[in-house]
Amino acid sequence: MRTKICGITSYEDATAAIDAGADALGFVFYNESPRYINKEDAKEIIKKLPPFVEKVALFVNEDARTIDEICSYTGCTLAQIHFEADAELYTSLKTPHVKVVRAQKKEDLLRYSDEYRLVDAYCESYGGAGKRINIEWFEDIDCSKIILAGGLDPMNVSEVKKYGFYGVDVSSGVEKSKGKKDYTKVSEFIKNAK
Repeated sequence: MRTKICGITSYEDATAAIDAGADALGFVFYNESPRYINKEDAKEIIKKLPPFVEKVALFVNEDARTIDEICSYTGCTLAQIHFEADAELYTSLKTPHVKVVRAQKKEDLLRYSDEYRLVDAYCESYGGAGKRINIEWFEDIDCSKIILAGGLDPMNVSEVKKYGFYGVDVSSGVEKSKGKKDYTKVSEFIKNAK
């Protein structure tokens, strides 16, 4: 499974994740998140990163123009749309993007089933709450285009491998405090996912 370490707020955390084998890093451009990073700081980190690592920008309730501008400015290569957006936003985006399904019931997993999408447990706040989705919902579902998020950590990530997810996304499960990564947990998470 491919791995994304989300909520990156420092160059040290970014390089530790890459050194441990992360395929993607997530940068949160939602100012109500404890893992929020401004575009200037994100740009400074990203410009020093090696190639072949996906730089993902997470957005909540932003318009297509803002999303494209921030991604272009910072060097982010993919936008993660973490809110219920209308079709017009997706068609307006110039930046490659992935939709997020905030699942409340098993049927939600089938939304956007013809495309790669990130599936997270529904909660009032957006992402990073550490709430785990009901894993039994994935029985008998094609998970090959699903990136699983929500409540994952180094101890439980190996349990989800049997479902054949495209990837896994973690934030709070590999932290020592909000916005600061625990490098041992990051390394263990990636090792156990792969």
